[in-house]
Amino acid sequence: MKSDADISRALQDEVRAAAASRTALAIAGGGTKTFYTGTPQGKPLTVTGHRGIVSYEPTELVVTARAGTPLAEIEAALSEKGQMLGFEPPYFGEAATLGGTIACGFSGPRRPYAGSARDFVLGTKIINGKGEILKFGGEVMKNVAGYDVSRLMVGAFGTLGVLLEVSLKVLPKPAKEITLCFAMPADKAIATMNAWAGLPLPLSGACHTGDTLYVRLSGTEPGVRAACAKLGGAVVENGDGFWRELCEHQRNFFQNDIPLWRLSVPPATPPINLPGKWLIDWGGAQRWLLSDAPANAIHQHAENVGGYATLFRHEQMNGASFHRLPAVLATLHQNLKRAFDPDGIINPILMA
Repeated sequence: MKSDADISRALQDEVRAAAASRTALAIAGGGTKTFYTGTPQGKPLTVTGHRGIVSYEPTELVVTARAGTPLAEIEAALSEKGQMLGFEPPYFGEAATLGGTIACGFSGPRRPYAGSARDFVLGTKIINGKGEILKFGGEVMKNVAGYDVSRLMVGAFGTLGVLLEVSLKVLPKPAKEITLCFAMPADKAIATMNAWAGLPLPLSGACHTGDTLYVRLSGTEPGVRAACAKLGGAVVENGDGFWRELCEHQRNFFQNDIPLWRLSVPPATPPINLPGKWLIDWGGAQRWLLSDAPANAIHQHAENVGGYATLFRHEQMNGASFHRLPAVLATLHQNLKRAFDPDGIINPILMA
Protein backbone atom coordinates (compact mmCIF):
# COMPACT_ATOMS: atom_id res chain seq x y z
CA MET A 1 0.00 0.00 0.00
CA LYS A 2 1.28 3.46 -0.89
CA SER A 3 2.19 5.73 2.00
CA ASP A 4 0.88 9.24 2.45
CA ALA A 5 2.84 11.82 0.47
CA ASP A 6 2.79 15.53 -0.28
CA ILE A 7 4.10 16.04 -3.82
CA SER A 8 2.53 19.46 -4.33
CA ARG A 9 5.87 21.11 -5.11
CA ALA A 10 6.71 18.52 -7.75
CA LEU A 11 3.27 18.99 -9.32
CA GLN A 12 3.73 22.75 -9.18
CA ASP A 13 7.06 22.47 -11.02
CA GLU A 14 5.41 20.37 -13.74
CA VAL A 15 2.63 22.92 -14.22
CA ARG A 16 5.10 25.80 -14.33
CA ALA A 17 7.18 24.02 -16.97
CA ALA A 18 4.07 23.28 -19.02
CA ALA A 19 2.93 26.91 -18.76
CA ALA A 20 6.34 28.12 -19.95
CA SER A 21 6.24 25.84 -22.98
CA ARG A 22 2.47 26.12 -23.57
CA THR A 23 2.18 22.33 -23.21
CA ALA A 24 -1.28 20.89 -22.56
CA LEU A 25 -1.61 18.85 -19.39
CA ALA A 26 -4.08 16.03 -18.74
CA ILE A 27 -4.71 15.46 -15.03
CA ALA A 28 -4.55 11.71 -14.35
CA GLY A 29 -6.06 10.17 -11.23
CA GLY A 30 -7.63 6.79 -10.62
CA GLY A 31 -9.17 6.71 -14.10
CA THR A 32 -12.57 5.51 -12.85
CA LYS A 33 -14.53 8.26 -14.59
CA THR A 34 -12.88 8.54 -18.00
CA PHE A 35 -16.09 7.14 -19.50
CA TYR A 36 -17.56 10.54 -18.55
CA THR A 37 -14.65 12.92 -19.07
CA GLY A 38 -13.22 11.25 -22.17
CA THR A 39 -9.68 10.11 -22.87
CA PRO A 40 -7.26 12.74 -21.50
CA GLN A 41 -5.49 14.82 -24.15
CA GLY A 42 -2.08 16.24 -23.32
CA LYS A 43 0.94 15.35 -21.23
CA PRO A 44 -0.22 13.26 -18.26
CA LEU A 45 0.01 14.96 -14.87
CA THR A 46 -0.35 12.08 -12.44
CA VAL A 47 -1.76 13.14 -9.08
CA THR A 48 -2.39 9.77 -7.41
CA GLY A 49 0.92 10.06 -5.53
CA HIS A 50 -0.37 13.15 -3.74
CA ARG A 51 -2.35 11.40 -1.08
CA GLY A 52 -3.20 11.14 2.59
CA ILE A 53 -5.63 12.61 5.12
CA VAL A 54 -4.16 15.93 6.21
CA SER A 55 -6.49 16.50 9.16
CA TYR A 56 -9.65 15.00 10.55
CA GLU A 57 -11.58 16.46 13.46
CA PRO A 58 -14.54 14.19 14.23
CA THR A 59 -15.90 16.60 16.83
CA GLU A 60 -15.87 19.39 14.24
CA LEU A 61 -17.30 17.19 11.46
CA VAL A 62 -14.52 18.22 9.07
CA VAL A 63 -11.96 16.22 7.08
CA THR A 64 -9.18 17.55 4.84
CA ALA A 65 -7.39 15.21 2.45
CA ARG A 66 -5.05 15.39 -0.53
CA ALA A 67 -6.70 14.96 -3.90
CA GLY A 68 -5.03 11.66 -4.76
CA THR A 69 -6.31 9.98 -1.62
CA PRO A 70 -8.48 6.94 -2.41
CA LEU A 71 -12.11 7.61 -1.62
CA ALA A 72 -12.30 4.25 0.15
CA GLU A 73 -9.53 5.30 2.54
CA ILE A 74 -11.39 8.46 3.50
CA GLU A 75 -14.70 6.69 4.01
CA ALA A 76 -13.02 3.99 6.10
CA ALA A 77 -11.53 6.61 8.40
CA LEU A 78 -14.89 8.34 8.75
CA SER A 79 -16.71 5.06 9.38
CA GLU A 80 -14.41 4.27 12.31
CA LYS A 81 -15.77 7.40 13.99
CA GLY A 82 -19.39 6.73 13.01
CA GLN A 83 -19.37 9.38 10.29
CA MET A 84 -19.82 9.53 6.52
CA LEU A 85 -19.72 11.68 3.39
CA GLY A 86 -23.25 13.04 3.26
CA PHE A 87 -23.46 13.30 -0.52
CA GLU A 88 -22.92 9.53 -0.90
CA PRO A 89 -20.50 9.76 -3.84
CA PRO A 90 -20.39 6.98 -6.44
CA TYR A 91 -17.00 5.37 -7.01
CA PHE A 92 -17.47 3.75 -10.43
CA GLY A 93 -14.30 1.79 -9.65
CA GLU A 94 -12.11 0.81 -6.72
CA ALA A 95 -9.40 3.34 -7.66
CA ALA A 96 -11.68 6.36 -7.20
CA THR A 97 -9.93 9.33 -5.59
CA LEU A 98 -11.17 12.36 -3.71
CA GLY A 99 -9.94 14.69 -6.45
CA GLY A 100 -11.77 12.89 -9.24
CA THR A 101 -14.92 12.68 -7.14
CA ILE A 102 -14.95 16.44 -6.53
CA ALA A 103 -13.82 17.32 -10.06
CA CYS A 104 -16.75 15.39 -11.54
CA GLY A 105 -19.18 16.56 -8.87
CA PHE A 106 -21.12 13.32 -8.69
CA SER A 107 -23.54 12.73 -5.82
CA GLY A 108 -25.50 9.62 -4.88
CA PRO A 109 -29.10 8.84 -3.89
CA ARG A 110 -28.88 10.86 -0.65
CA ARG A 111 -28.25 14.09 -2.56
CA PRO A 112 -31.79 15.66 -2.48
CA TYR A 113 -32.10 15.12 1.27
CA ALA A 114 -28.57 15.79 2.57
CA GLY A 115 -27.03 17.98 -0.13
CA SER A 116 -24.76 17.73 -3.18
CA ALA A 117 -20.99 17.37 -3.32
CA ARG A 118 -20.75 21.14 -3.75
CA ASP A 119 -22.72 21.74 -0.55
CA PHE A 120 -20.13 19.84 1.52
CA VAL A 121 -16.97 21.52 0.21
CA LEU A 122 -15.54 23.96 2.74
CA GLY A 123 -12.20 24.72 1.14
CA THR A 124 -9.74 23.72 -1.57
CA LYS A 125 -6.09 24.14 -2.44
CA ILE A 126 -5.21 24.13 -6.14
CA ILE A 127 -2.44 24.82 -8.64
CA ASN A 128 -3.68 27.25 -11.29
CA GLY A 129 -2.57 27.38 -14.91
CA LYS A 130 0.33 29.70 -14.04
CA GLY A 131 1.74 27.25 -11.54
CA GLU A 132 0.64 29.21 -8.49
CA ILE A 133 -0.61 27.36 -5.40
CA LEU A 134 -3.85 28.99 -4.24
CA LYS A 135 -6.02 28.24 -1.25
CA PHE A 136 -9.71 29.06 -0.96
CA GLY A 137 -12.19 28.68 1.88
CA GLY A 138 -11.17 26.88 5.04
CA GLU A 139 -12.27 24.21 7.48
CA VAL A 140 -15.33 25.79 9.09
CA MET A 141 -18.82 26.39 7.75
CA LYS A 142 -18.87 30.21 8.03
CA ASN A 143 -15.60 31.19 6.43
CA VAL A 144 -16.61 32.84 3.17
CA ALA A 145 -16.23 36.53 2.50
CA GLY A 146 -17.08 37.36 -1.10
CA TYR A 147 -17.01 34.64 -3.76
CA ASP A 148 -17.08 31.02 -2.63
CA VAL A 149 -14.34 30.05 -5.06
CA SER A 150 -13.68 26.62 -3.57
CA ARG A 151 -17.07 25.35 -4.72
CA LEU A 152 -16.31 26.38 -8.30
CA MET A 153 -13.95 23.42 -8.38
CA VAL A 154 -16.82 20.96 -7.92
CA GLY A 155 -17.83 19.68 -11.35
CA ALA A 156 -15.16 21.74 -13.14
CA PHE A 157 -13.35 18.56 -14.32
CA GLY A 158 -10.01 20.07 -13.35
CA THR A 159 -10.26 22.80 -15.98
CA LEU A 160 -9.73 25.58 -13.41
CA GLY A 161 -6.70 24.04 -11.77
CA VAL A 162 -5.11 20.94 -10.30
CA LEU A 163 -6.79 20.01 -7.04
CA LEU A 164 -4.29 19.49 -4.25
CA GLU A 165 -6.47 19.37 -1.12
CA VAL A 166 -10.17 19.41 -0.33
CA SER A 167 -11.84 20.14 3.02
CA LEU A 168 -15.26 18.59 3.47
CA LYS A 169 -18.03 18.76 6.01
CA VAL A 170 -19.02 15.24 7.09
CA LEU A 171 -22.13 13.88 8.79
CA PRO A 172 -22.83 11.38 11.57
CA LYS A 173 -24.06 8.03 10.33
CA PRO A 174 -27.76 7.55 11.07
CA ALA A 175 -28.55 5.25 13.97
CA LYS A 176 -31.16 3.40 11.90
CA GLU A 177 -31.91 2.90 8.21
CA ILE A 178 -34.78 1.01 6.63
CA THR A 179 -35.75 0.69 2.97
CA LEU A 180 -39.41 0.26 2.03
CA CYS A 181 -40.90 -0.69 -1.32
CA PHE A 182 -44.31 -0.04 -2.85
CA ALA A 183 -45.80 -1.41 -6.08
CA MET A 184 -46.94 1.51 -8.23
CA PRO A 185 -46.53 2.98 -11.73
CA ALA A 186 -44.16 5.86 -12.51
CA ASP A 187 -46.74 8.67 -12.53
CA LYS A 188 -48.08 7.72 -9.11
CA ALA A 189 -44.55 7.22 -7.78
CA ILE A 190 -43.51 10.73 -8.86
CA ALA A 191 -46.53 12.25 -7.15
CA THR A 192 -45.94 10.15 -4.04
CA MET A 193 -42.24 11.01 -3.76
CA ASN A 194 -42.99 14.71 -4.02
CA ALA A 195 -45.84 14.54 -1.52
CA TRP A 196 -43.68 12.71 1.02
CA ALA A 197 -40.81 15.17 0.49
CA GLY A 198 -43.09 17.86 1.91
CA LEU A 199 -43.74 15.92 5.12
CA PRO A 200 -41.54 15.69 8.23
CA LEU A 201 -40.17 12.28 7.28
CA PRO A 202 -36.53 11.12 7.63
CA LEU A 203 -36.14 10.51 3.89
CA SER A 204 -32.66 9.78 2.54
CA GLY A 205 -33.50 8.12 -0.78
CA ALA A 206 -36.45 7.79 -3.17
CA CYS A 207 -36.21 5.87 -6.42
CA HIS A 208 -38.63 4.27 -8.90
CA THR A 209 -37.54 1.42 -11.14
CA GLY A 210 -39.64 -1.12 -12.98
CA ASP A 211 -43.02 -0.93 -11.27
CA THR A 212 -41.68 -0.34 -7.77
CA LEU A 213 -41.05 2.70 -5.62
CA TYR A 214 -38.16 2.37 -3.14
CA VAL A 215 -37.84 4.73 -0.20
CA ARG A 216 -35.01 4.88 2.33
CA LEU A 217 -35.58 6.26 5.83
CA SER A 218 -32.58 7.31 7.95
CA GLY A 219 -32.39 8.73 11.45
CA THR A 220 -33.05 7.80 15.04
CA GLU A 221 -34.56 4.39 15.65
CA PRO A 222 -37.84 5.79 17.06
CA GLY A 223 -38.11 8.27 14.19
CA VAL A 224 -37.54 5.66 11.50
CA ARG A 225 -39.94 3.20 13.13
CA ALA A 226 -42.64 5.87 13.34
CA ALA A 227 -42.14 6.80 9.68
CA CYS A 228 -42.37 3.13 8.68
CA ALA A 229 -45.67 2.80 10.51
CA LYS A 230 -46.98 5.93 8.79
CA LEU A 231 -45.98 4.95 5.23
CA GLY A 232 -46.56 1.21 5.26
CA GLY A 233 -45.05 -0.77 2.40
CA ALA A 234 -42.80 -3.81 2.57
CA VAL A 235 -39.34 -3.81 4.14
CA VAL A 236 -36.55 -4.49 1.64
CA GLU A 237 -34.00 -7.02 2.84
CA ASN A 238 -30.45 -5.77 2.28
CA GLY A 239 -31.63 -2.25 1.61
CA ASP A 240 -28.02 -1.07 1.91
CA GLY A 241 -27.13 -3.28 -1.04
CA PHE A 242 -29.95 -1.85 -3.14
CA TRP A 243 -28.79 1.75 -2.72
CA ARG A 244 -25.14 0.86 -3.20
CA GLU A 245 -25.92 -0.93 -6.47
CA LEU A 246 -28.04 2.01 -7.58
CA CYS A 247 -25.31 4.50 -6.72
CA GLU A 248 -22.61 2.50 -8.53
CA HIS A 249 -24.77 1.66 -11.58
CA GLN A 250 -24.50 -2.03 -10.81
CA ARG A 251 -28.19 -2.84 -11.08
CA ASN A 252 -29.47 -4.70 -14.14
CA PHE A 253 -30.99 -1.50 -15.53
CA PHE A 254 -27.49 -0.17 -16.26
CA GLN A 255 -26.00 -3.39 -17.61
CA ASN A 256 -26.43 -2.99 -21.38
CA ASP A 257 -25.02 -1.18 -24.40
CA ILE A 258 -27.95 1.17 -25.04
CA PRO A 259 -27.06 4.88 -24.70
CA LEU A 260 -27.54 5.98 -21.08
CA TRP A 261 -28.96 9.47 -20.68
CA ARG A 262 -29.18 11.49 -17.48
CA LEU A 263 -31.99 14.03 -17.33
CA SER A 264 -32.07 16.65 -14.58
CA VAL A 265 -35.62 18.01 -14.30
CA PRO A 266 -37.96 19.58 -11.71
CA PRO A 267 -38.84 16.69 -9.37
CA ALA A 268 -42.61 16.89 -9.89
CA THR A 269 -42.32 16.62 -13.69
CA PRO A 270 -44.74 13.93 -14.94
CA PRO A 271 -43.35 10.99 -16.97
CA ILE A 272 -41.61 12.30 -20.10
CA ASN A 273 -42.86 11.07 -23.45
CA LEU A 274 -39.67 9.56 -24.84
CA PRO A 275 -39.13 5.95 -25.98
CA GLY A 276 -36.91 3.82 -23.81
CA LYS A 277 -36.55 2.47 -20.31
CA TRP A 278 -36.62 4.78 -17.30
CA LEU A 279 -35.21 4.78 -13.77
CA ILE A 280 -36.23 7.72 -11.60
CA ASP A 281 -34.00 8.83 -8.71
CA TRP A 282 -33.59 11.82 -6.40
CA GLY A 283 -37.30 11.93 -5.67
CA GLY A 284 -38.02 12.65 -9.34
CA ALA A 285 -35.25 15.17 -10.05
CA GLN A 286 -32.82 12.77 -11.71
CA ARG A 287 -34.07 10.49 -14.48
CA TRP A 288 -31.98 7.82 -16.15
CA LEU A 289 -33.08 6.91 -19.66
CA LEU A 290 -31.92 4.03 -21.82
CA SER A 291 -32.85 5.04 -25.34
CA ASP A 292 -31.76 5.09 -28.97
CA ALA A 293 -33.92 8.17 -29.58
CA PRO A 294 -32.21 11.04 -31.46
CA ALA A 295 -30.11 13.26 -29.21
CA ASN A 296 -31.86 16.44 -30.33
CA ALA A 297 -35.25 14.99 -29.34
CA ILE A 298 -34.00 14.08 -25.85
CA HIS A 299 -32.41 17.49 -25.35
CA GLN A 300 -35.57 19.22 -26.53
CA HIS A 301 -37.88 17.22 -24.25
CA ALA A 302 -35.64 18.02 -21.29
CA GLU A 303 -35.66 21.73 -22.15
CA ASN A 304 -39.44 21.72 -22.56
CA VAL A 305 -39.89 20.73 -18.90
CA GLY A 306 -37.26 23.14 -17.59
CA GLY A 307 -34.35 20.70 -17.37
CA TYR A 308 -31.39 19.43 -19.35
CA ALA A 309 -30.04 16.12 -20.63
CA THR A 310 -26.56 14.58 -20.75
CA LEU A 311 -25.53 11.50 -22.69
CA PHE A 312 -23.88 9.99 -19.61
CA ARG A 313 -22.40 6.81 -21.03
CA HIS A 314 -22.22 5.08 -24.40
CA GLU A 315 -19.53 2.74 -25.69
CA GLN A 316 -19.25 4.71 -28.94
CA MET A 317 -18.68 8.01 -27.11
CA ASN A 318 -15.37 9.34 -25.81
CA GLY A 319 -16.78 11.15 -22.80
CA ALA A 320 -20.25 12.42 -22.00
CA SER A 321 -22.24 14.56 -24.42
CA PHE A 322 -23.35 17.62 -22.49
CA HIS A 323 -26.33 19.88 -23.00
CA ARG A 324 -25.26 23.07 -24.80
CA LEU A 325 -24.97 25.99 -22.41
CA PRO A 326 -26.81 29.28 -23.04
CA ALA A 327 -24.48 31.87 -24.58
CA VAL A 328 -24.25 34.01 -21.44
CA LEU A 329 -23.40 31.04 -19.22
CA ALA A 330 -20.88 29.70 -21.74
CA THR A 331 -19.14 33.08 -21.77
CA LEU A 332 -18.99 33.05 -17.98
CA HIS A 333 -17.36 29.60 -18.04
CA GLN A 334 -14.81 30.77 -20.61
CA ASN A 335 -13.98 33.87 -18.56
CA LEU A 336 -13.44 31.76 -15.45
CA LYS A 337 -11.16 29.45 -17.41
CA ARG A 338 -9.07 32.40 -18.61
CA ALA A 339 -8.84 33.80 -15.07
CA PHE A 340 -7.54 30.55 -13.58
CA ASP A 341 -5.68 29.17 -16.61
CA PRO A 342 -4.80 32.02 -19.01
CA ASP A 343 -3.03 29.82 -21.56
CA GLY A 344 -5.62 27.03 -21.41
CA ILE A 345 -3.11 24.27 -20.66
CA ILE A 346 -4.97 22.26 -17.96
CA ASN A 347 -7.46 19.67 -19.26
CA PRO A 348 -8.14 21.88 -22.31
CA ILE A 349 -10.30 19.37 -24.18
CA LEU A 350 -12.95 19.51 -21.45
CA MET A 351 -13.63 23.17 -22.23
CA ALA A 352 -14.44 22.42 -25.89
